[in-house]
Amino acid sequence: MALPVLSSSGMKFRRVLAHFPQELSLAFAYGSGVFRQAGASAGHGETNMLDFVFAVDDSVTWHMMNLLKNRSHYSFLKVFGPKQISSIQSYGAGIYYNTLVPCNGRMIKYGVISTDTLIDDLLHWKTLYVAGRLQKPVKILTQNENSKLQAALVSNLKSAVTAAFLMLPESFSEEDLYMQIAGLSYSGDFRMVIGEDRLKVQNIVKPNVPHFQKLYSNILQDCPQVVYKHHLGRLEASIDKSPEGQFTQLMALPRTLQQKITSLVDPPGKNRDVEEILLQVAHDPDCGFVVHQG
Repeated sequence: MALPVLSSSGMKFRRVLAHFPQELSLAFAYGSGVFRQAGASAGHGETNMLDFVFAVDDSVTWHMMNLLKNRSHYSFLKVFGPKQISSIQSYGAGIYYNTLVPCNGRMIKYGVISTDTLIDDLLHWKTLYVAGRLQKPVKILTQNENSKLQAALVSNLKSAVTAAFLMLPESFSEEDLYMQIAGLSYSGDFRMVIGEDRLKVQNIVKPNVPHFQKLYSNILQDCPQVVYKHHLGRLEASIDKSPEGQFTQLMALPRTLQQKITSLVDPPGKNRDVEEILLQVAHDPDCGFVVHQG
């Protein structure tokens, strides 16, 4: 199942892709240059930097070809060649960015990530860096037939819904759900405390509810705890907050988040297994808070 392709012309974004080697398993544009944010003027998105992520099966070969086509995009690291660039790419969130690149009359930045690293982040939230971006509406520009990647993209959305359900009260609005999902990747981001607009999540969600609906509607329609009222354009949810219900949801969370929750709850030296600790968390009245802290 491929991610839904969001409407509106992607021609200006696809024209950017023409400047790069075409061996891409996934390419998407994201951010305020693509989707309007509340508080931004009508023409603001036309001047914002355009942000892209390119997933590639073979980082060394892709950087080698890109250095031949676009050597000026790279910093001094270009003198070390594609192997060294790919080695540096593997640090941190596993993504290498070229930024402040003039292209087709706009400034762009683009990150390159290996397909395997992306799949790992989507399935396990190893860093939640690219997975977090893909929990919000993005403009998918190209996506190959890699079934493992397609399954991981959907798994990431399902995990986002599960985590949001754990942190939300028993009943909530559709906008509440999207606010919780959009805030997941910002929960551990120090920029949301220092220097960046704390209203950023709200500014992302409010003007883009139809895009969130398109992204999550299939998953929500398949969720027994949610009644999706198409004719009213809203969902009604009643989440099972019993320990049994919360335990089922905790066990469905990505591995890294389970490990983070475990390390918060389990004192050093006890070494209880993850299932035992998550069962304890499921009985905790502050279960949602513990998930948020994780």
